Formats: sequence, C-alpha cells, structure tokens
Amino acid sequence: MTNDRFTTFSRRGFLAASAAAVGTGAVAQTANSTEIERDISGVVTRNTASFRALDWRPYFTNLNGGAILCDIESRALHFWSADEQTYKLYPTSVPLSEDLTRRGRTEVILKDPNPSWSPTPAMRERNPEWPARIGPGPDNPLGTHSMHLSWQYYRIHGTHDTRKIGRRSSNGCIGLYNEHIAELFSLSNVGTQVMLI
Repeated sequence: MTNDRFTTFSRRGFLAASAAAVGTGAVAQTANSTEIERDISGVVTRNTASFRALDWRPYFTNLNGGAILCDIESRALHFWSADEQTYKLYPTSVPLSEDLTRRGRTEVILKDPNPSWSPTPAMRERNPEWPARIGPGPDNPLGTHSMHLSWQYYRIHGTHDTRKIGRRSSNGCIGLYNEHIAELFSLSNVGTQVMLI
C-alpha cells in the first residue's frame, strides 16, 4: 500500500511540476543566438496537448526510403522507417510566424554531420550585424547535425539552445534536441521523403 501511495504522490507531483514548467515563459535568447530575431517569452508557450503518435497512411502513399512528417501545430516530428519496424516521435521547434512557415512535400537532399551556418540573404538584410558564417561548435544554431531539404534554406537540424524546443522560435527550419537529430540523422537517408503540415 505504501508503494501505491508513493506512486500516486509521485505522479501528482510530476504532473503539477510539469504544468508549472509548461506555463513558464522562456528567458531572452543569448546575444550570440542567431536563429531567432526576438525574445520568445511572449510567443505561444510549449504545446504538449497534441503530442501523439500518428499513422503514416493519411500522409504518404508508401514508405519507400522512410518518411518524416513535421506537424507545425503540434510541434512534433514523426519518423517511419521504410520497413515499418521503426517509428519515432520527437518534440521540435517550428517557425516563429506563419510567413516563415512552409508546408508541403519535400525530401532530404543532403546530410551534414558537422554543419556550418550562414544567414539567408533576407536575414542579413534584417540583421546586417550578423556574421556571414558560424562554423561547427556550441555557437552554431544548427546544433550537431543538419539535414537539408529540397527547399532552399530549409533544414531539419539540432539546436544547442534547448529552450527553443516545443516553441515557435525558428526562421523556418524544424529544430530538434541534439540527441534526437543525431538519432534521426542515423535513421534517415538522402531521399527520405518529408512532409510539413
């Protein structure tokens, strides 16, 4: 009986702590963070309500080469392997605003295990003080791994700033925790089909 009471208390404590954490705003970004352009604390808070497993069939006609579904509303990335033996569900960061969001079908065209980052021309126009390039390392907004999509400038990548995950905080890309992008990177191939909804 004592174990049941402890389990119930632990669950309640966990749920209460989780609810408090979800409602807490983020701290302003660090000075060297170049992926977002404003403080994310006023942006919509983390979304956990729609974070659920999905079936691939409503979105893809087949799993040839595997499939990645990025759901902007639930801020989740789903991966299915070609043999249907592996399914992964990851929390993500998504574009900061609707005008930065792109939806539709694309594919992985390049896998970069040690990415460098360069701002797009539009980013440089808005922020001329930004560096032309940031090499691999802890200041790189692309984290430890990056997968280029067939849409120019769009990536699925990691992030060293874990506060971004679960939020609208990117300039168009889909961001994952570094350990999750490393796993997805190993599961995906050039040619893996991708859909953003």
